[in-house]
Amino acid sequence: MKKLVLPFMFVAIIVGLFEQSKDKPNIYILCGAIAVFMYGMMQLSGKTPSKHQEENEEKDDE
Repeated sequence: MKKLVLPFMFVAIIVGLFEQSKDKPNIYILCGAIAVFMYGMMQLSGKTPSKHQEENEEKDDE
C-alpha cells in the first residue's frame, strides 16, 4: 500500500503547485490535490507507532 500512496502524493503535490501557479487556478482541482495529499499523509502516519505506545499498553493492562 505504501508503494502506491507515495506516487499519488507526489502527483497531487505537482498538480497542486502547477495549478496554483496559474493566473486563475481552478479551486476544485486544488481542493482535490489537497484531499489526496492529506489522505496519503493519514495513511502513512497511521502506521507510525507512537512514542508512548508501550506506556499506554502498560496502563491498559492494569
